[in-house]
Amino acid sequence: MRISTIQAFNTGVRGIQDNYSAAIRTQEQISSGKRLLSPADDPVASVRLLQLDQQASKLSQYKDNLTAATNSLTQQEAVLNSVNNLLQRVREIALRAGNPALDQGGRQALAQELTEREDELYGLLNSQNARGEYLFGGFRSDNQPFVRQPDGSYTYEGDEGQRSIQIGSSKMVAINDNGKELFVDIGNVNRVTTAAADSNTSNARISLGVVEDKGRYDSEFYPNGPFTIRITDDGAGEVAGYAILDDAGAPVLDAGGQPVTGELQANANGSYEIRYAGVVVTLDGDLAPTDEFTLSVGTKEQTEKRSVLDTIRELRTTLETTDDSTEGKLQRRDVLAISLQNIDNAIGQVDSVRTSLGARLNVIASTQLENEEATLINTKVQSGLEDLDYAEALSRLSMQSIVLQAAQQSFVKTSGLNLFNFLR
Repeated sequence: MRISTIQAFNTGVRGIQDNYSAAIRTQEQISSGKRLLSPADDPVASVRLLQLDQQASKLSQYKDNLTAATNSLTQQEAVLNSVNNLLQRVREIALRAGNPALDQGGRQALAQELTEREDELYGLLNSQNARGEYLFGGFRSDNQPFVRQPDGSYTYEGDEGQRSIQIGSSKMVAINDNGKELFVDIGNVNRVTTAAADSNTSNARISLGVVEDKGRYDSEFYPNGPFTIRITDDGAGEVAGYAILDDAGAPVLDAGGQPVTGELQANANGSYEIRYAGVVVTLDGDLAPTDEFTLSVGTKEQTEKRSVLDTIRELRTTLETTDDSTEGKLQRRDVLAISLQNIDNAIGQVDSVRTSLGARLNVIASTQLENEEATLINTKVQSGLEDLDYAEALSRLSMQSIVLQAAQQSFVKTSGLNLFNFLR
C-alpha cells in the first residue's frame, strides 16, 4: 500500500490536533471544576441537571416566600398580642365602672381612658406592614380597612379574603386574616329588642335583652318571635308570676302542651330575672298585673354581630352620658353586662386567631427544615453529576500531555521521510 506525502502529513497533523484538543478540554474542565462543559458531554446527565436547576430555583423562591410569610405572621402576632392586652384593660375598666361607689368624676375619668384605648385599638386594627399593606384588609390590602364615621361608629371597608403564599411544592399558608372575621363578626349577646307596653299601668322597666344560650335562641326564639311577657296575679290582685305569649297574644305552650309560665322572685337588688328560649331580661320597678313587655329579634345595633370598636364606643358613651339617677344606674348596669360579655367574645376570637397563627408558624418552621433538606440533597446530586474528579482529571491531563508530545515527535520524524533523502 502506497501512502502519499500529503496523506502522511495530514494524518500526523490530525493526530496532533486531536490530542491537543483533548488536553485543552481537560484543562478547561480543571479550571472550571466542572465535568460537563456542554450537553454533548453527557446528554442524560445534562437533562437531569436542567431539572435539578429548575428545582433549585423553586426551592430558592420557596425560601423567599417562607421569609415573607414568617415576617407577616410574626408582625400580625405582635399586633394581636397588643390588641389582647388592650381588651383586657378595657375589661378591667368595665368592671371598675360597675362599682356603685364610683361617682360621676370617676366615671368620666374611666370614659377618658376608654377614649384613648378606643383610638389605640383603631390604630392597631389599621396596622400596616413594611410594604405599606394593611394587615387586616383581606385582599384589599391597599385600602384602610376600618373607617370612623362622622357619628363615631365604625365601618369595615376591606373584604373577607385571606391571602396565601406557596411555601412548598404542595403547601400553601395563609399570611393574613381579614378584619371582618376577626374584629367585626363578634357575637353580640344584645341581639334582642325589648320594650314596655304603652298600656302598662306601672313604672316598671325592662332591661336590654341578653342571649345567654345561643343554641336555644337560634332554635326557639329566632324563628318563633316576637314574644310578650305578661305579668299575672294571684287572684287577689297581687303580682304573682308571668306568662309567655306569642305574637298573636296566645299562650306559648311547652313540650308537654302546657302554657309557659313562671313565678316572680326578686333577687338581692329587688329586680326580677326572666329566662325564656335562651334569652334573659330583668324587670325593675313596681310591677302591676297585666303589664306587658315585648321581646323581638334585634335590629340595627341589636344585631347578631357587633364589632369590638362599636362595643367600646357604646361603653364609653354610656359612662359619659348616664347620671346617678335610678334610670342612669340601670342603663349602666345593662350596658356594662353586655359590654363585658361582648369583650369576652372578642378576646376569645382574638385568642382563636392567635392559636391559628402559632399553628401556621409551626408549619412554616417544619416546611423550612424540609426545604433545607431538599436543597442539600439537590446540591449533592448536582455535584455528583457535574463536578469534576480532580485526581482523575489531572492524571488524564498528564497522560494526554505525554501522548501529545509523542505525536509531535512522531510527526517531526515521519515528516522528514521522503525519497529525496535517498538521492543525496
